Amino acid sequence: MKHSVLLDTSFFVRLLNDEDALHINAIGYYQYFLENEIILKVSTISIAEYCVRGNIDELPLRNIQIIPFNLDQAKRTGEFAEAIFEENKIGKEKLFPRAIIPNDSKLFAQADLDKTITYFITSDSRSKNTFLALKKRINPKFEIIDISRPYNETFGILDLT
Repeated sequence: MKHSVLLDTSFFVRLLNDEDALHINAIGYYQYFLENEIILKVSTISIAEYCVRGNIDELPLRNIQIIPFNLDQAKRTGEFAEAIFEENKIGKEKLFPRAIIPNDSKLFAQADLDKTITYFITSDSRSKNTFLALKKRINPKFEIIDISRPYNETFGILDLT
């Protein structure tokens, strides 16, 4: 079975802005994934987030599989959000009359239910903190990659250039 990675909105922001401090790292990961046949995936949720301030035509979708948000993922999101709310001590009164589910919970549910996804890549510190809160109650089957760390360090590759 091939491995895949779910790309967060923050990854695209860094990848597509050559003036961003993490642009070089994002490019490195992108090339590494393509060269090692790790399938790149993006959620329709991340595309929606990107389109708030960007244009869908800017995204390199030719090399990326788009995954829609579905019913099974919605159910898993509820479980994830409940665990995150409890861990962050968000009381029921703040969730009434309806809970606003953070997109991270939805993306994590998608990554968890997709049998091929082994990594979720982001530069967003809130995503990382949300993942740590989730891990205290539920053990997702994927890992977070923080692009502030270069790909060669993450994957233990010597830089011999």
